[in-house]
Amino acid sequence: MKYKKHLKSVIVSALVFTFMLISYGCSGISKAEKSFNNFTEKWAESDYTAMYEMLTSESKEYISEEDFISRYTNIFSAIEAKNLSFEINGDKVKDDNGVTIPFKLTMDTITGNLSLDDYKVSLVKEDGSYKLNWDEGLIFPNMLKDDKLRVSITPAKRGDILDKDGQLLATDGTINTVGIYPANFNKANFQEKISEIAKALDISEENITTKLEANTNPEHFIPLVDILPNDPKLNSLRNREEEGIIINSKIGRVYLGGEAFGRLIGYVGNITAEELEENKDKGYNDTSLIGKAGLEQVYEDTLKGEDAAEIYIERDYDKITIASKEVKDGENITLSIDSALQQKVYSEMSGEKGAATAVNPKTGEVIAMVSAPSYDSNIFTTYISKTQKAKWEENDHADELNRFNKVYAPGSTMKLLTSIIGVENGVIDPNANIDIHGLKWQPDSSWGDYKITRVIDPGRPINLKDAANFSDNIYYAQVALDLGSEKFIKGLKDFGISEELSFEYPMESSQISNDGELSKDILLADTGYGQGEVMVTPLHVALFYTTLANEGNIMQPRLVTSENSEAKVWKEGLISKDNLPTLVEAFTALVNDSGATIADGAVPGHRVAGKSGSAEIKKSQDDTTGTENGWYASVDPDSSKISMAMIIEDVKGRGGSHVTVPKVRNVMDYYLNR
Repeated sequence: MKYKKHLKSVIVSALVFTFMLISYGCSGISKAEKSFNNFTEKWAESDYTAMYEMLTSESKEYISEEDFISRYTNIFSAIEAKNLSFEINGDKVKDDNGVTIPFKLTMDTITGNLSLDDYKVSLVKEDGSYKLNWDEGLIFPNMLKDDKLRVSITPAKRGDILDKDGQLLATDGTINTVGIYPANFNKANFQEKISEIAKALDISEENITTKLEANTNPEHFIPLVDILPNDPKLNSLRNREEEGIIINSKIGRVYLGGEAFGRLIGYVGNITAEELEENKDKGYNDTSLIGKAGLEQVYEDTLKGEDAAEIYIERDYDKITIASKEVKDGENITLSIDSALQQKVYSEMSGEKGAATAVNPKTGEVIAMVSAPSYDSNIFTTYISKTQKAKWEENDHADELNRFNKVYAPGSTMKLLTSIIGVENGVIDPNANIDIHGLKWQPDSSWGDYKITRVIDPGRPINLKDAANFSDNIYYAQVALDLGSEKFIKGLKDFGISEELSFEYPMESSQISNDGELSKDILLADTGYGQGEVMVTPLHVALFYTTLANEGNIMQPRLVTSENSEAKVWKEGLISKDNLPTLVEAFTALVNDSGATIADGAVPGHRVAGKSGSAEIKKSQDDTTGTENGWYASVDPDSSKISMAMIIEDVKGRGGSHVTVPKVRNVMDYYLNR
């Protein structure tokens, strides 16, 4: 009996001792895990100072705080580490020396998402808490003391931009860097060479001197400007290495269309801190280029590639890869633009402020889209000369405004729409003669002093053909009033006015009026001849006139044919078969017939339809200080190759819309007869 009691006592004691051991072990592991969690939390926050404080005294003898912080900062910033997360991924082991914890680190890096699952950290009790034994394996597993962490990046090729014939408009090509090698440059004729370079490159001498003075190493290459290899400014600077004038080569974005394409293609530039933040997680870094304007900006996500990247350990002559990512070049985009036509349109605009768009009536392809004045995109990837700066100041930076995607009052180009809507609704009988007297008209005295004015009083009743030829505002105001706001608004909406236009380049929104209504008779009447508050883009006007060359239909406009390759009807049946010949005749007669008021728009060998228009920009009907924009739209209804609209700003006092007419005629002549 006593033996049993003794045995029972021994068993209880053993159980208690075992429980105490387990409790002690669990308690130790728990405290060690808490220290581990604290360490990884600070790691995720890039608080390397706090991490260092958690190391054992032996570890601190092994690596200084300065070196510790420097190594983590340099390495984890070089690999662009973000979103670090840690997970214990195995059994925690406690022994006489402390606790060992295996863990996994997952993070986003320059190579993508990276997961490393073979970390181990040893924690020992020191000064009443658990501290970490540190070595290079806590940077990357298997990393040793003298290893070096390297990051290699192979840039991706940005996608090309091509015209309809596959001709390059933007591509990655060779750019030269002109610079100075001070060790040779400073030997002789120092000031003379500075003056020579400044004159050749059209930059200030001060610019060169400042860079030279800032340099402290005579063996260090001092870059001055980036420049295209074929730029004649380089001619006098070639083969001057012995004098310290150096020309190096690198890859950069090159544009081949000149000023005619600047506003359309745009340019790339160094990414800003704000852009980097806006585009985080898209593979950019602080040395990336990004689209800044034009199609380079609109199609940034398509054109940009993904750089190849490799993170590796360099150990003597060995290379141990940690992670890598294959290069992915950007995608090319092909435009519907006819380069030769684009150049012709721009040359005809010859420095005027304005815009022009040309469309293929049968396919909807935009074959020219020009904003003037423009710029050569290369100046933004090379450098800006003194002459270029002076030009910008002289024209008040007019090329900074992209005009082809802006909306304008259409002026008398609108009369085609009013004619179509009037005829299709039976309000206009094309052969009926309307008796209108004088140059001013109002329906009754309820309009007060406001009257519709016209330029010509033919002294006889007029029909549709006459009204179009004489551009009779009164006739078209009366048509709008006879239609009424409901029918007229429906007709305008049938042409896509106030509708969001699906197009590859962002366009300002067209409108019928400021509030979308035509509730007041004066506004309704003014809208009938293209004044009032109606606003459209040059593209929209060109599309209106395609109805005369495409059986009364408008095709969906297309610019980037590499992604929008199929021709589709956008607006169908705007002009019935019976009415189409009448409308074509009315709007070709005013160009081609005897007595035509736009005879200067006639194209030899072709019958063209068209309409000029002056859009007044003034505060009131009596305002004499307002400006005037000149429009001309032209289309070939027989061959159906081109419909074009051009607007030139500020034509008041220099011919009105007839400033624009010959420019469009010359383009039509070139395109139809080339």
